[in-house]
Amino acid sequence: MTTDELEAYGMERMDDEEIEQFLSMQSMGVLGLPTEDEPYLIPLSYGFDGGSQLYFVYLVGEESRKAELSERSQSASFLVYSAETAFHWRSVVLSGTLRELSEDERESVTDAQTPTWRPKLIEAAGETERTRFWEFSIEDATGIRHDAQPPGYPFYRRPDGDRSE
Repeated sequence: MTTDELEAYGMERMDDEEIEQFLSMQSMGVLGLPTEDEPYLIPLSYGFDGGSQLYFVYLVGEESRKAELSERSQSASFLVYSAETAFHWRSVVLSGTLRELSEDERESVTDAQTPTWRPKLIEAAGETERTRFWEFSIEDATGIRHDAQPPGYPFYRRPDGDRSE
């Protein structure tokens, strides 16, 4: 079923402002990098500049498949989603390009742009292991959402605070 067909069932497209707001409220997503066979998918935390850039920190050792694929890729995808209930979910798919930031560029990245959430394992390893900082330039963003009233409820409060009756 296409996105257009799902609109008949209550799915809505998100506008640019809603997409930016959603990206600002989230901190995790899935990076998709091209390979010869199937895409290489990596869950990552991210920082967002509030406009057109995401930022990732890669923990790398002797070898890093994600760093190697990021260096080779002409394009990449990033999925951010939230599914609170079967009646309320959001999904944003981004496409764009990746580039590694130089040390000078890395130093100019603000705290707000730095990924805020990281697993403790990654955080601990990052204190002694090498990290690399990557910028994802958003070229295209598509967002969809579904906000429906659960059956049997007289109303519910949407995340934006409005009541649906």
